[in-house]
Amino acid sequence: MPQLFGRSAVYIDENNITSKNVAETAALVLSKNRENEIAEKYLWNYYKGDQPILNRIKSVRPEINNRIVENHALEIGTFKTGYLCGEPIQYVAANSDAGVSAGVAALNRLMESVSKDAKDRTLIEYQNVCGTSYRLCLPCKPTDDHPAPFELYTLDPWETAIAYSRGVERKKLLGICHYTDGSGINHITVYSDSMKWEIEGEKVVEEAHTYGEVPIYEYCANQARLGAFEPVIPLLDEINAIASNRMDAIEQFVQSFMKFINCEIDEETYKKFLAEGRIMVKSNPGVNADVDLITKELDQSQTQVAKDDAYNAVLTITGMPNRNGGSSTSDTGAAVIYRDGWASAESRAKDAETMMKPAERELLGFILRICRTVEGVPEEIGKLKITDITTKFTRRNYEDIQTKAQVLDLLLKNPKVHPLTAYQMCGALPDPESACKMGLGWFDEQNEKEAKALDEALKRGGEAEDV
Repeated sequence: MPQLFGRSAVYIDENNITSKNVAETAALVLSKNRENEIAEKYLWNYYKGDQPILNRIKSVRPEINNRIVENHALEIGTFKTGYLCGEPIQYVAANSDAGVSAGVAALNRLMESVSKDAKDRTLIEYQNVCGTSYRLCLPCKPTDDHPAPFELYTLDPWETAIAYSRGVERKKLLGICHYTDGSGINHITVYSDSMKWEIEGEKVVEEAHTYGEVPIYEYCANQARLGAFEPVIPLLDEINAIASNRMDAIEQFVQSFMKFINCEIDEETYKKFLAEGRIMVKSNPGVNADVDLITKELDQSQTQVAKDDAYNAVLTITGMPNRNGGSSTSDTGAAVIYRDGWASAESRAKDAETMMKPAERELLGFILRICRTVEGVPEEIGKLKITDITTKFTRRNYEDIQTKAQVLDLLLKNPKVHPLTAYQMCGALPDPESACKMGLGWFDEQNEKEAKALDEALKRGGEAEDV
């Protein structure tokens, strides 16, 4: 089992990377990243259910050896992933300019054409399991079926590494992807901000590019690059051990040993006893003979207490909601939110958003540069600047929704408060600007209908007076 205390960033001395030293530099980066790769593969297999309990060895009564995996790692990973990106991650306009809104809408359509929502889900799943994840973005020629001038790739963390400089800036120097083919040959692709190298054995192929940056982006789950369930793996192993031992105890109780006191029984008589279910024993004068089962039943209530304690600790440490609803049924509103752990789940999700946004912003800047240089891309996108766009993680946030609706209603009734400010302040809507624009449009539409209906009514009234 590897040491699981988060992943370590790889740092190298900043120097001039050329085709002569790139193979040596790539080998150095991959060797430094080796511990990360081992841990990432272990965590991914653990997430899929390949856990230590499956290799359990039992020395006492080894024929009864249950290996039960209660895969709470899967529960934690899928919940965190679904809660953060159950709805597609959207780009929204950072201001109310009509041109910006049109450009952002066109950009979202391009993202939909490359299935960014599905790739975001895979990216965040890797991030929650391995502590970090990687995305590759490369330009391509747009077509009718693929109108985006770029393609996004989600890379396996254990086949990817990024090397940073040792300076204060922690500049991204190299991005590396590698794999070993069926013949045992290692293939390595290295990107710098101006070059791409393909390394196959001793062969190095060099190719210049004009990206202006390393097109591989790292999405860290947190500063330590810890996976969502990584800190509680000892507790998860304890739960597996309790479940396995409990099943062993049940089987051992059913298959209890027989105890013969002051009597002898040969093998043939014992087999006959097993077949017929009855046995006759004789005792010598003055000596009592007896046949009985050696049984000791496990205290299931105490075992359940230990298991529940471990599981509750897992939920607390990982910021998971408590799904048993607590012990009280009289609590309502915010009390339920805080008691059952949903407030903790929401705060962890917001923390994950904060960690993702720098990489997403870096990726978005690269995509906008591509869109400005390729023909056929909607003109509105080419005019966008990075400051015009905000990344929104949409969740069905119904926490204390009644109070938020009341705040919105109160602010909208104040003539000195702009409607957009009211929508932003209430905190009930994932995209306040779109909601405000839609609401104002609907409001104007209803006013026009009422005015038209009033004009028609007045016109009919005037015609009646003439008659």
